[in-house]
Amino acid sequence: MGNTAPDHPVQWYTERIEYLSGFVLPERIERLRGVLSLRTEYMTICAENTFHSQNASALVRTCEAFGLQRIYTVEELCRFRPNVNIVRGSDKWIDILHSRSTAEALGKLRAEGYRIIATAPHQEGVTPADFDIAAGPFALLFGTEHAGLSAEATAAADGYIHIPMQGFVESLNLSASAAIALYILTDRLRSSNIDWRIERERREKILFKWLMASIRDSKRILDRFPLCPFAHKSVPATEEC
Repeated sequence: MGNTAPDHPVQWYTERIEYLSGFVLPERIERLRGVLSLRTEYMTICAENTFHSQNASALVRTCEAFGLQRIYTVEELCRFRPNVNIVRGSDKWIDILHSRSTAEALGKLRAEGYRIIATAPHQEGVTPADFDIAAGPFALLFGTEHAGLSAEATAAADGYIHIPMQGFVESLNLSASAAIALYILTDRLRSSNIDWRIERERREKILFKWLMASIRDSKRILDRFPLCPFAHKSVPATEEC
């Protein structure tokens, strides 16, 4: 679950995608490519010590629904464990990158060029509608269900986002906050002139992973790739290869 594809030259993926495409309907390939064309890694989320499996599951489904390809997790105090009955397979379409500490996760995010944005009330905070999405890729940090973000994560943030409350309730639960923030920010992103789409080489790796997850006995089928007469040809392959 959530592992990125192995590191190979893009041609390696392209050849195998062409081969594996013979084992699914053309409509399925079109659907996969269509969804992938709307995926983004310009923004991502990092969930710090998510305790409840229901919230972990909701985060996975929310990210997948709004087109985020990556989720980073901090599992210093507890594991990030989505409930299979709730995610209902949505976890196979995204990449979940696990970290054992906040420092490790923040290091990964900064290495990828992300701004660190804490989702917490703060005097310098802005709403998702006012946040500067054009300043560069960003990662939204979400804290635990009860204590919120750690002091380490809050202190390391480059900026802050909060959802304004109009009633007596001072905050929303984790999954609700994530859904609201992601809806607003992804809508703004796709309406902008920002180059938010995933680059071609990365898309090929993701599509390969998706095909492997979509095809029954995909590993066994791929083992026959160099020998299959349909390899490199745009014709339907069969189980007889």
